[in-house]
Amino acid sequence: MDKSRRTFIGRSLMGAALAANLPEIVKAATTSPYAAPNVQIQQNDVILFQGDSITDAGRDRSHQAPNNGQALGNGYAFLAAARLLHGHAAHQLTIYNKGISGNKVHQLAERWEEDCININPNILSILIGVNDYWHTLSSGYSGTIQVYRDDYRKLLDRTLSAIPKVKLIIGEPFAVNNVKAVTDAWFPAFNEYRQAAQEIANEYNAAFIPYQRVFDEAAKRVSPDYWTGDGVHTTLAGAQLMAEAWLSVIK
Repeated sequence: MDKSRRTFIGRSLMGAALAANLPEIVKAATTSPYAAPNVQIQQNDVILFQGDSITDAGRDRSHQAPNNGQALGNGYAFLAAARLLHGHAAHQLTIYNKGISGNKVHQLAERWEEDCININPNILSILIGVNDYWHTLSSGYSGTIQVYRDDYRKLLDRTLSAIPKVKLIIGEPFAVNNVKAVTDAWFPAFNEYRQAAQEIANEYNAAFIPYQRVFDEAAKRVSPDYWTGDGVHTTLAGAQLMAEAWLSVIK
């Protein structure tokens, strides 16, 4: 290979790396009037990730122990947990992932005593909502945006009644348009679920992670199907993007 060819390839790879710089994407997406409150890590914190398949990410449910790679799945929760356990080693953190594929808010509520209240987290991260809309298109689910709002508020009220000092992190449900499952038919109706999650985060003084803006920003730099395989479930790069966004609210 001649020198000019090597130089061209080297510059191309460097350009691609710069174009997909994850911290820059996250910073661009999270710099907004809706700046989330930071969540302070404390000694011996118990951190719980909750949600649907995006959080579940193929975790092995036969493994119940915290801080376990198989129990944490292969998505953003695993990647964020690895960074937390490394960066905050002296804090002796305990981290669980209890996301379950296909869940909607009312299904979180059905298992909340066992999968949240009994765990007694200091920090609770919830990403829920895409199925509350998607399943109205694909599975005959009859829930509405008002059902989503009401169910979400009831879930948080129940949580705060049992664990009044828990620190909340709410992830924005997201869908990347024109990638397989996600089409123009999703919009503008799906945007109401995004807005509802943001409003609820504000009401409950929760840290809010604007995942839709994160993926929209990423899609400006690299093709959308680089970040998600079907518009909802992330690739490995998309999982790391989500982990970076999640960690941006931690201090």
